[in-house]
Amino acid sequence: MADQLVRATAAAGGIRAVGVITTQLVAEARRRHGLSYVATAALGRAMSAGLLLASPMKHLSARVNIRFQGNGPLGTVLVDAGRDGTVRGYVDQPGVELPPNAQGKLDVGRAVGAQGYLYVLRDNGYGYPYASTVELVSGEVADDITYYLTTSEQTPSALALGVYLEGGQVRAAGGLLLQVLPKAATDEALIDLLAARVSSLAGFTPLLLAGQQLGDILETLLGDLDLTIFPETQLVRFHCGCNFDRVLGALKMLGVDELRSMIRQDDGAEVTCHFCSSVFRAQRHHLEALVAELEQEVTSG
Repeated sequence: MADQLVRATAAAGGIRAVGVITTQLVAEARRRHGLSYVATAALGRAMSAGLLLASPMKHLSARVNIRFQGNGPLGTVLVDAGRDGTVRGYVDQPGVELPPNAQGKLDVGRAVGAQGYLYVLRDNGYGYPYASTVELVSGEVADDITYYLTTSEQTPSALALGVYLEGGQVRAAGGLLLQVLPKAATDEALIDLLAARVSSLAGFTPLLLAGQQLGDILETLLGDLDLTIFPETQLVRFHCGCNFDRVLGALKMLGVDELRSMIRQDDGAEVTCHFCSSVFRAQRHHLEALVAELEQEVTSG
């Protein structure tokens, strides 16, 4: 099943629903970063959440950054997701592994840490980005994102996220976001109903493993509430926009002295992208050209 995102409404437009399948892109992140089981689960859930949060934004160039800064051994968990369906991300300590939690599941909460902060940056593609910070409530990605949506964006929300690994492979990953929109925000019964229905799910990935499509899952949850599934299915994928030209631009910002030091000591420079682990090698002549450009800018300025 291809990685994809589906949007829907229900309750006469009072509910927004978004579902996403991210199995292949989470597998790609695991391969690129050499992620452990628990790191795969944490980053995979966060990437799914990023795509869900970006989905209602209006401009295709709009993006959402999500950063978990907890006191767990994974360190920073950072995701960058776009309205265009692209997502990338990394964790500071990709090799960390932990025993299962009391429920026998991957202990994402302990890996991220229950103490710390969640930072969310929304870039709408125009104007100034909107930044918000909330304290972590559990380290479990869905709990913390739900708390952020409810307290910071003041949008009652119910969120389910999952990553299932077996035999070292990502077998299923994705998520589901249900939100009560302003026109129905005072309907406490509707809010409670959504939370109860999402809580009643026996996990999200078991439904995918059972062969259910996103439309099937949405129909089960909201079929009796005037559900309308939008006809467009958006493909989503792991994508990082890094390239050699951008690497040279970043190196240029180091200045003449640092570049000359790299030439003298290392005969070049090697740069690894945090988001996708791609490695770029700048040769001596590349750095010499940057030095010449900087010196010319000083002369002409």
